[in-house]
Amino acid sequence: MPERLLQDWPSLADVAECARRAGVRVHVIQACPHSQHWVRDGVNYHFLPFGDSHPAGGPAGCFGKLLRTIAPDILHVHGLDFARDVLSLAAAAPGIPILLQDHASRLPRPWRRTLWRRGFSAASGIAFCSLEQAQPFAAAGLISRRTKVYEIPESTSRFTPGDKDQARRSLGVSGDPLVLWVGHLDANKDPLTVLEGIGRAARELPRLQLYCCYGIAPLLRAVRRRMSEDPHLSGRVHLLGRVPHALVEQLMSAADIFVSGSHREGSGYALIEALACGLPPVVTDIPSFCSLTGAGSVGALWPSGDAGALCNSLLSVAARPRAQMRAAARDRFDNELSFGAVGRKLASIYQDLLERRHISCVAAGGRLEAVVDHV
Repeated sequence: MPERLLQDWPSLADVAECARRAGVRVHVIQACPHSQHWVRDGVNYHFLPFGDSHPAGGPAGCFGKLLRTIAPDILHVHGLDFARDVLSLAAAAPGIPILLQDHASRLPRPWRRTLWRRGFSAASGIAFCSLEQAQPFAAAGLISRRTKVYEIPESTSRFTPGDKDQARRSLGVSGDPLVLWVGHLDANKDPLTVLEGIGRAARELPRLQLYCCYGIAPLLRAVRRRMSEDPHLSGRVHLLGRVPHALVEQLMSAADIFVSGSHREGSGYALIEALACGLPPVVTDIPSFCSLTGAGSVGALWPSGDAGALCNSLLSVAARPRAQMRAAARDRFDNELSFGAVGRKLASIYQDLLERRHISCVAAGGRLEAVVDHV
């Protein structure tokens, strides 16, 4: 049901609200078996059947009718994997700039790149969390020189800093430092390297405690085996499993350090939440994390797969003044990742796309008068 979708996918509403707070009138159109419309926090949500599984809802059906009624100035498509849909959208709304936004898409197989190239060519702009993430797509010839590439976080967070001592008492947790992991126990998140780094750091930090929140856990057995084999991890690692989202916020208030061993991320929702709580991060130096942390201006960055570097980063951050570190992390969120900051970035991108479209029309002898209005 649509209500459950917004509950399970909070970033869908959060990004739309970011733009709305920046003065953009926003319509969200989401494929759904059920047709429904409502307004929440100033954003119009339209759920209706369309796409490959509902051809009657395509450009000639209910989707096309809704699009003509809204008459948007910008079309913002989340995901890079929908080339056919983007081409249909461009045909249904000729002349309207399309912005594609990456959400951890991988390069397609070579035999699919012709279709992707056509879909990308229909877009006026493509957004990534880090500009560096666009390089593989450009090197493969999928992004043309005329397509503008933008840098913007995937989402924001509603988390806020809480009182650390109160959170610890409420949850019954402790540690000096208390380190928090939030992420799947899989090869990409690399919990085994993180455990190795934690074990090494514990030799210098005997009161260190690690709490792990996770969902999918294909490496759970390997993690438990690693914990049993290393005496420096004994009694130090707490596997919490899947926890309610509100509890993650409490844990982030209680913790001293957020740790991640990811080899690849489209953005990093847990990292954004940690910064929202003022929790200093010790995370890998992948492009999205570099962008979110201001190239490590808050917390510390370490090369993925390098347990020794993780150990050194943990020791370095643990030795710094914690109140100062927490304030710097929250300042980073407020300035770059908050609802207001992301909204301003979105509005700026939309305006830039409209201005570039205007220049193109003038060069072709046409005339365009538009403002950022609908998405």
